[in-house]
Amino acid sequence: MTLSIVDLIGGAAALCSIGSFAPQIVKIWRERDASSVSLKTYALTVTCFVLWTIYGVSAGAWPVAVANACALVMASVVLIMKWRFGPD
Repeated sequence: MTLSIVDLIGGAAALCSIGSFAPQIVKIWRERDASSVSLKTYALTVTCFVLWTIYGVSAGAWPVAVANACALVMASVVLIMKWRFGPD
């Protein structure tokens, strides 16, 4: 099986989306402080990933569904840490 350039771009985009939350998670965990994280932004981000995951499943677009489900987990971790470590 050969990956097309479109598949490679999609895979890179998925990895970037998923990985973009890692630095924030590490920072919050180390500092035990999430006061600089916007609760509204992350609530909207989580909602967005929920909707994209539902769309991907409904459309049978499994790469979209899986990538957004993984990003949903990462964004949810930030949101949970915000509730735990940061007043808002």
